[in-house]
Amino acid sequence: MTGAGDAAGLKAALCRHIDERRDDVVTLLRDFLRIRSVNPPGDTREAADFVRGILDRFGLEHHTVAAREDMPNILSRWHAPHVGRHLVLNGHMDVFPVSDDRLWAAEIEGDRIVARGASDMKTGTLASILTYCLLYPHRDRLFGMLTLTVVSDEQSGGRYGTKFLFDTHAEDIAGDCCLNGEPSGLGNLRFMEKGTLRFALSATGPGGHGGYPHRANNPIQQVVAATQALYDRYHGRLAEMPEEFAAVLRSPESVAAADAILGRGAADNALRITVNAGIIEGGRKATQIPTGCTVHVDMRFPVGPDRDRVRAELPLLAAEFGCALTVNEDHSYPASSTDPFGEMAGILRANTRALLGMDAPPVCSLGGTDTRYWRWRGIPAVICGPSPLSMGTDNEHVTIEEAINVLKLQVMCAVDYLSVPTAG
Repeated sequence: MTGAGDAAGLKAALCRHIDERRDDVVTLLRDFLRIRSVNPPGDTREAADFVRGILDRFGLEHHTVAAREDMPNILSRWHAPHVGRHLVLNGHMDVFPVSDDRLWAAEIEGDRIVARGASDMKTGTLASILTYCLLYPHRDRLFGMLTLTVVSDEQSGGRYGTKFLFDTHAEDIAGDCCLNGEPSGLGNLRFMEKGTLRFALSATGPGGHGGYPHRANNPIQQVVAATQALYDRYHGRLAEMPEEFAAVLRSPESVAAADAILGRGAADNALRITVNAGIIEGGRKATQIPTGCTVHVDMRFPVGPDRDRVRAELPLLAAEFGCALTVNEDHSYPASSTDPFGEMAGILRANTRALLGMDAPPVCSLGGTDTRYWRWRGIPAVICGPSPLSMGTDNEHVTIEEAINVLKLQVMCAVDYLSVPTAG
């Protein structure tokens, strides 16, 4: 069984092992990245076969559950021989679409691997899989149990992934704490993430000749006006946030970490409502009055009451401009948070200092992750993954050093958490 000294020894031994097998880790990651698990459409069957193959090589039992055949979710668990807590590792297999097929080659360019999913989130997911496998031979030195959840459909809201698992297997995957490898960047602690409202505003009309605007309404004009109203009324508005959260996010160390890792202005963004009109569709020809137009909008909200208030106001805004409102429920959810000074948060910060010589101040995630499903249930959930800045771009990448450090940090955090004999 591990004590504090033995945990340190086990962490050091596993980190040495990772260094010795560094090339193997890189090769495995590149193989994972070459699998085209794009969402949409979300078919992750080939990626799931790859994950099951890793678990099989380590002699670990696993099973697959799915709401849809093409979106499997893999579950595996091992028990230490001593009573303790239940840690859950969570990652997803699906990735963003690509506009440049070179991303499927997963080539090494200088010090980095350039590939779709390198940031979001196959690097973090593989780190969780390998953490699960590498700790297994040492389980007699640990306490409690470790569960691995490798899921589909995160990129489209999780309806067939983590949400499905909580709807059908909550007792198996809830645990006492979750460690997730979503892109976070090293040197910060993601303790909160914004909530969302995703919706469409659409307008229709009879259409006509562009020279006869007196004969018909113009749906594009209506939708553009409604979209501008969204920006004018909500974009950049300071959120009404509980003071304990605002105080953490305004602290000098949090501001510096957020701006350094997420780009200058990120710390201020974390305090505000944002609006993004991502798609606008309408019309066929400049000389025609269009018969329809639709805009698809993503709004983000910090912890607090603003999301519910805005949702109640949206039907009135839509009616004001003669538009119909359709809310995408699978992609609309409240903000979530975990204690930035809780046990796993402290474990991650301590191991970041030990491994990288830097602190990991608490910051707010600007995108969404599946950790919300644990946080909504009051279960601590912490993120440890690579930089998010390139995710979804034609230059998505992870440096090899960062990929190795993400793996080491997840291993170190799991060892520390499972070195405590009883929940308390």
